[in-house]
Amino acid sequence: MKYFKFLYTKIKKYSFMTLIRLECEALLFGVVGLIPTTFGVILRALMSKLLFKKLAGFAWIQPGVTIVHSDRMEVGTNFGVNTGTYINGVGEIEIGNYVLIGSNVTISSGMHPIKGIHPQIFSRPIIPKKIIIQDDVWIGAGAVIMPGITLAQGTVIGANTTVTKSTEQFGIYVGSPAKKIGDRWAIKQC
Repeated sequence: MKYFKFLYTKIKKYSFMTLIRLECEALLFGVVGLIPTTFGVILRALMSKLLFKKLAGFAWIQPGVTIVHSDRMEVGTNFGVNTGTYINGVGEIEIGNYVLIGSNVTISSGMHPIKGIHPQIFSRPIIPKKIIIQDDVWIGAGAVIMPGITLAQGTVIGANTTVTKSTEQFGIYVGSPAKKIGDRWAIKQC
């Protein structure tokens, strides 16, 4: 009984229709997320067209991607996301055109307040903070994009990088926390 009381305190801020939508979204992404091959990619793209707030073009979403609060996500054209990635649009996410997201990336637009000891962190309400990912951004495998930041046009985020602050246009960032190590226009094409 104690668990159900706790669960109720976590979900009471959501309307009944929002809860139903989140459950359906989780079920659909969970089932369709298991389908391999190009057929699965096409099904996930069609489903994303229905569930996202806006999806301007084709979304190339690999199997095993978890997306929550997709109704708070606006995505441009030529969007690709790889296996194992978790995207939570609770605080809204705006993604531009030609964006690539590697495997096992975490992008969450909500955070829990940590100051004070009561109530326990798990019981605290989420603070929504919008994430903006502009055009031509590449996020490497294992990266973490923290709430409230903007990845400027042309940014490259290296593998296993934790982004805690907004980036500069065409900057290359690595590390935890992310540090700028160069600019894309300074690199010669192969």
